[in-house]
Amino acid sequence: MGEHTADRTAARARAELRGDCASCFGLCCVALPFARSADFAIDKDAGTPCANLRTDHRCGIHATLRERGFTGCTVYDCFGAGQRVSQVTFGGGDWRTGPPERTRRMFDVFPVVRQLHELLWYLTEALTLPAARPVHADLREALAGTERLAGGTPEELAALDVPAHRQRVNVLLLRTSELVRAGTRGRRKNRRNADLMGARLKGADLAGADLRGAYLIAADLTGADLRGADLIGADLRDTDLTDADLTGAFFLTQPQVNAARGGPGTRLPDSVSRPVHWTAGR
Repeated sequence: MGEHTADRTAARARAELRGDCASCFGLCCVALPFARSADFAIDKDAGTPCANLRTDHRCGIHATLRERGFTGCTVYDCFGAGQRVSQVTFGGGDWRTGPPERTRRMFDVFPVVRQLHELLWYLTEALTLPAARPVHADLREALAGTERLAGGTPEELAALDVPAHRQRVNVLLLRTSELVRAGTRGRRKNRRNADLMGARLKGADLAGADLRGAYLIAADLTGADLRGADLIGADLRDTDLTDADLTGAFFLTQPQVNAARGGPGTRLPDSVSRPVHWTAGR
């Protein structure tokens, strides 16, 4: 498969791996719990509808979530799991009107499919990276296998050992990271799982760095060079990416970008979009 063809295929796949609330029954607003904190203004138990959820499955305060203390909602993305579970796994059956057992099962499998779709996102991106060509065949096999699992029945999804599957996929993603970052000139920094909360990294050279699982909460990365860095699982909550260069950074997801702070000078990979609240200054 040519490079441009792979990019077009990935673009179509990514479109399906983004949340489409219009095709979902508000599953993230019901199935998932959250606690009163800086991210949420109230407590909510798993399986209990959020007080802001309307009967049409839309959020009643969507336009003012941040102002009302629901920042956590604005950074969340289900990777398209919501519409899949709603329309495919359960065939369009609404949790409000279905039998209690179906409703419970729907809430149980939603986070499972969400994890599988996140893996699909990473595998799809890995196949666009020319440096990872030595493992493209294995990546395609893993992608097909993950897609099959995501398309399983509610019973199959509920019984799935997700951590075991994640581990198998992660071996390939680690190899992909090594191959891609090997092309970075100079010394490549290893900051995997590093505690960098609040760190002052203004203008830091992190090109080709391994930042997998790094805690970068509230870190100052203004003007930092993050080109070609591996950012899978990095915690970017309130990270200042103003004027940072993330060109070619990989395994970066929209929820991570949404959780960070940035501006018009922040350079992002084509796989993610610039958050609206960056330009709105909120």
